[in-house]
Amino acid sequence: MSNEKTGIVGFFSQVIHRQYFWGIVAIVLLLAVNVAKDSSYLAITVNATNGNLVGNLIDILRAAAPIMMIAVGMCLVIATSGIDLSVGSLMVVAGAVSMEFLKASPNTLGAALAAVGLAILIAGILGAINGLLVSVVGLQPFISTLIMMMAGRGIAKVITGGQNTAATNDSFRWIANGYVIGIPVIFILALIIVVIVGLLVRRSALGLMIEAIGMDPQAARLAGINRRGLLLTVYTLSGVLAGIAGIFATASVMTVDISRTGYQLEMDAILAVVIGGTSLAGGKFNITGAVVGSFLIATLDKTVMFLGISSSATPAFKAIVIVLLCLLQSERVRNMFRTRKATSAAVKSDKEEVAVA
Repeated sequence: MSNEKTGIVGFFSQVIHRQYFWGIVAIVLLLAVNVAKDSSYLAITVNATNGNLVGNLIDILRAAAPIMMIAVGMCLVIATSGIDLSVGSLMVVAGAVSMEFLKASPNTLGAALAAVGLAILIAGILGAINGLLVSVVGLQPFISTLIMMMAGRGIAKVITGGQNTAATNDSFRWIANGYVIGIPVIFILALIIVVIVGLLVRRSALGLMIEAIGMDPQAARLAGINRRGLLLTVYTLSGVLAGIAGIFATASVMTVDISRTGYQLEMDAILAVVIGGTSLAGGKFNITGAVVGSFLIATLDKTVMFLGISSSATPAFKAIVIVLLCLLQSERVRNMFRTRKATSAAVKSDKEEVAVA
């Protein structure tokens, strides 16, 4: 019995000490705040017309999908001690490519698949350029991806002629607005892609090699790890995932907005990765944590809208929540509380001994 209790306590202790645990707690708290305002907030209903699930939680799943895409790619990049500031711009490039292609194409499934393939290809090429600048040319990741970040929206303007472009294609729109068994297709696709990437990096040596070059590039090189090839692969993958996120973002409205599509989503992706417990210094990474962070960002955005907080105050509200969460995750802060608790307990024990004497 004692061993069983110890096992349960040990299990919960392990769960609590996972970095993304506090992200889950934050999501629960935000949902609780929303429920306090509207008791039916968590209600999920079935649309009588089409049988699809409808509700705020479904909206959060839908909103989290593009963030999951770029956060997973960002997670791998950060694990190599790098950063990818260009994901938001690659999203708009992918959206611009797909909309321009569909504008001149028939409303067919083949055209939709071609647009998806073309958008992912272009985003992957731009991601590979980031990888070449970092791994071959030797530029700092911050600088190389900052260049791409600024160039990306310029490329999108060149593609669309500087105009927001709209198109019509039912199959392409279905990617973001369709449902399978009542669940949004966009979320199912994002989940499948995340699982594939997770299996790829955790069921092979790829994940360990990525962590190795992030922890100690010199030691990784001596161990025979191809650092250049890995960096090129990781940045290309980040570009591909950003392209998919761009497709998600534009397919929902079938319009690419050059100035707003993917705007500042690179910051959301970095926050999601940090919330998930991956250190910005590189090394060990946590894809599950990045997914949890993505859900938190989506829940936070939804909460801000639901509470009617002014759009001008939204960044400050998000910053406060994120800072509190980072403080909770900080090992130094937790050690400080543990030390104070131990000191208080010791003082109390001394007082009791004196009283008995």
